[in-house]
Amino acid sequence: MIIIMEPGATNEQIEKVVKKLQDNGFRINMNHGDVLTVIAAIGDKRLVQPHSIASLDGVREVKLIQEPYKLASRESKKEDTVIEFSNGVKIGGNNKPVIMAGPCSVEADYTGLLDVARAVKAAGGEILRGGAFKPRTSPYDFQGLEEKGLELLAKAKSETGLLIVTEVMDTLDLPLVAEVADIIQIGARNMQNFKLLKAVGKCDKPVLLKRGAAATIREFLLAAEHIMYAGNEKVILCERGIKGVDSSSTRNTLDLAAVPVIHKFSHLPIIVDPSHGTGRRYLIEPMSKAALISGANGLMIEVHHDPDHASSDGAQSLTIEQFNALMDSINDMMNKLGMNSENATVAG
Repeated sequence: MIIIMEPGATNEQIEKVVKKLQDNGFRINMNHGDVLTVIAAIGDKRLVQPHSIASLDGVREVKLIQEPYKLASRESKKEDTVIEFSNGVKIGGNNKPVIMAGPCSVEADYTGLLDVARAVKAAGGEILRGGAFKPRTSPYDFQGLEEKGLELLAKAKSETGLLIVTEVMDTLDLPLVAEVADIIQIGARNMQNFKLLKAVGKCDKPVLLKRGAAATIREFLLAAEHIMYAGNEKVILCERGIKGVDSSSTRNTLDLAAVPVIHKFSHLPIIVDPSHGTGRRYLIEPMSKAALISGANGLMIEVHHDPDHASSDGAQSLTIEQFNALMDSINDMMNKLGMNSENATVAG
């Protein structure tokens, strides 16, 4: 619930409200404005009736948060969440959209990975993506290099300075992944792996949460809520396509409408993955541009030094040359629209 205090509410009155809520197990988020103090209280509303709070001295109004995702909701936090890294990269708000790019899977050919990483850096990308642990539909498909893949990502990071985003599949692997990753990815298949969500919620690392292939936006935000409720509020959402009706044309249906919808109802940043969202190389450029126009805070793009011989998802991976052309085209569009500078304003 949201408790709005009177402009002249005393510290003693505010503390009395907070104590009553905390005594009943509510988590408190205080927002001290120039005029009003607003208290966001997260907990079981059955334990405290709104009228019992509204009757306390200094309380102007009590509002119930309608959305079941309370910590992720705009009603509990009006301003956009911005996640900032030690090298100055910022994700969210009106900051310049970030580019996460790299191979679907980290392969044994380190030279190829380094070539891609250097190309990402040179083109203006900030984050190297690559899967060390790979959840695959078929048990016969490449499952990733696991710990060796993490070592190669760490090596590429040391040589390029790029941040690293990579997926964790199991709570047992979380310490290994967290040691290398600047951003821990939860893949679409694990969006509702609640034990894993709670585990990354206890980490002090940003989490990139991908939307499940059949998940509603409500379910997507509730998955983020699990991470935040466990204590980690540094969540980045990722729209990567949902199951459609025409798999012969696209791998998934890229739901770009989810971007402005999430901006309306949540303060969390959201990026778009047009590679998984379409599964078709030629669609990545138009969908990347559309995603940025719709208000996405960044893009996740698959790039491989030799896509025709990639261990996974070669059909949706760009060559280094195609990635460079894509970045030129995106930057040209963003410059024309005034989106390529710090504190740029995007739609949504």
